[in-house]
Amino acid sequence: MKLLLKNNRYTLLKQIVYVILLLSPSIIDAQSKSNKNIQSQKEDNFYKLISLPIPENVALEVGGMAFLPNDKLAVSTRHGEVWIISNPYMKNGMMPKYKLFAQGLHEALGLNYIKGDLYLTQRSELTRLRDLDNDGEADEYKTVYSWPLSGNYHEYAYGPILDKEGKMVVNLNVAWMDRGVSIAKWHGWMLKITEDGKMEPFVTGLRSPAGFNTNNNGDIFYAENQGDWVGSGSITHAEKGDFMGNPAGLVWASQPNSPVKLRTEDIPDTDEPKYEVAKRVPGLKTPSVWFPHTILGVSTSGILSYDAKASMGPFEGQLFVGDQGQSKLMRVYLERIKGVYQGIVFPFREGFSSGILRMNWGSDGSMFVGMTSRGWGSTGKKEFGLQQLVWSGKMPFEMKKVDAQPDGFEVTFTQPVDEKTARNPASWNFSSFTYQYHHVYGSPVINQAARNIKAIELSPDHLKVRLVLDSMKLGYIHEIRAEGIRSADSSFELLHNYGYYTLNRLPDNDKLLITEQNKVNLPVAMHQHDMADMKMPAKSLAKNTSSQPKEWTAGPDRSFTIGTKPGLKFDIETLTVKAGMKVKIVFNNNDDMLHNLVITKPETADNVGLLATKMGLNGERLNYIPKSSDVLFHTRILHPKESDAIYFIAPANPGDYTYICTFPGHYMVMRGVLKVTQ
Repeated sequence: MKLLLKNNRYTLLKQIVYVILLLSPSIIDAQSKSNKNIQSQKEDNFYKLISLPIPENVALEVGGMAFLPNDKLAVSTRHGEVWIISNPYMKNGMMPKYKLFAQGLHEALGLNYIKGDLYLTQRSELTRLRDLDNDGEADEYKTVYSWPLSGNYHEYAYGPILDKEGKMVVNLNVAWMDRGVSIAKWHGWMLKITEDGKMEPFVTGLRSPAGFNTNNNGDIFYAENQGDWVGSGSITHAEKGDFMGNPAGLVWASQPNSPVKLRTEDIPDTDEPKYEVAKRVPGLKTPSVWFPHTILGVSTSGILSYDAKASMGPFEGQLFVGDQGQSKLMRVYLERIKGVYQGIVFPFREGFSSGILRMNWGSDGSMFVGMTSRGWGSTGKKEFGLQQLVWSGKMPFEMKKVDAQPDGFEVTFTQPVDEKTARNPASWNFSSFTYQYHHVYGSPVINQAARNIKAIELSPDHLKVRLVLDSMKLGYIHEIRAEGIRSADSSFELLHNYGYYTLNRLPDNDKLLITEQNKVNLPVAMHQHDMADMKMPAKSLAKNTSSQPKEWTAGPDRSFTIGTKPGLKFDIETLTVKAGMKVKIVFNNNDDMLHNLVITKPETADNVGLLATKMGLNGERLNYIPKSSDVLFHTRILHPKESDAIYFIAPANPGDYTYICTFPGHYMVMRGVLKVTQ
């Protein structure tokens, strides 16, 4: 009994110390803010968004963009048109002018200006457009190379870009029939095509490769979207013969000119991390950089390299990557270790008016961003748009880059950091995680674990911080948070205080010598909100009764079956019940993306949807149901073709109870009303 009391006291003491560790950073931080007037930076202070006006009769659902030598901007659209925009910079206060250059095309989702001609990718072919009589309209539509179609709606085609050798590169989507399939030849492949129409299959394993481009070295990277065999969005370096992971395209690997020799049956479906499977499957390529789903996008799109034409802050040589679903840009720093690309992705700029698909540099160094939301939905509420992103010239306080070390990471900042906060282990937070590689649509976060800091070294110029961790996890995404870091004069927080590093290889340089001056004596507990996320039970506090209660001997009073329809819509948008009724709702997800159905209190749907977008790494595991009393009833998150039922008693108070999908970005358009009457 005495021993038990002694152990309990020891446990209590440990808990008290642990709580102090958890709370002390926030207490110190609050005092620091109060005493030194620390300021939060805003994206709009550094990167201005300017919307270009679009004529009312033009549905500019941007699929491709290319600047012409005369500084006019050519834009292809999902409606199969090409528009030439004069004065896109709106110089001297003059409005841009639009002229229709080509029409009658089949959903042109890519455009490029190559050697004096416009080339675009339609669903079924790579096309060259020429204006033979110089009247500003295309007279010649020439097929450079064509591929077959099955007619499936998901057979999108993108490009072209140019490779190092001057060949044109196009990407072909797989079809969707409850899963990704390649019904028509070469879908799920990246193809290289010469000007005279000779085609070379390059890589396969693509699912929905909406964005791709070269970096400043001329190496090709492509963007992938979450789906079957794809746990989360990513960008990946494409080299001849690579298999990127979706087996659908392997049905054409037996063709004589295929550089890929894998067969469908060679691909295991074991729920293991992709990095582990790649050890056993030669040619299976893992992402260069993972984009954690819902945190840094839900539908990865265009890629744009920061080259000599650009002026967008101190990030030369890095990549900007768009997201169609969350209407925002990310920034990627890459390094190549032992021949393999890896790196870190940071947030960059939110708040675009529609779903980002394409980006191009203007002659003034600004970025032009083309957008569309139709059919896919986006957090930007407009159906389409064209915006210009302009750097103000002010230097943001940011993590500029992160380089892997054999024992941790080295973080480089755009401005000197405050020594006290940089050396304080409570300013930092590290964890690692990964995703499952399987046929299922997407993946929850798996194998999540904290990484403790052993040592911190600050460079003499205060621009670099070297952090030694207790271990490094190859093949895993490493979350790096620097919420406590302040600028050297202690006046600014970081503009963005987190990033995600994908670790594919460890460098061979020297490990940091740990000394009395740089070592961290106590492991730092995870931040309180992260601990809460990791330990939160999988079942939400909101009601989710998926089987009929035993006391409902006569069954429900009202039953409804709700499905989905294209454009992020429920197929029934109004339900009417009486207060206190026993209600059953069956939700069928017959879409090709994840959805749930969440019933909220009146006038709270927007807040619930916003809370769901902020759930972080554990959102999918928790069905994107935020911990909120405004959530009344909900299904679980459903993969394509799954169903779920909920049983509940209708609220006693009459009113309009909005039901929404809380998958991040969907709530603004995917909603209906449960009308409760007396």
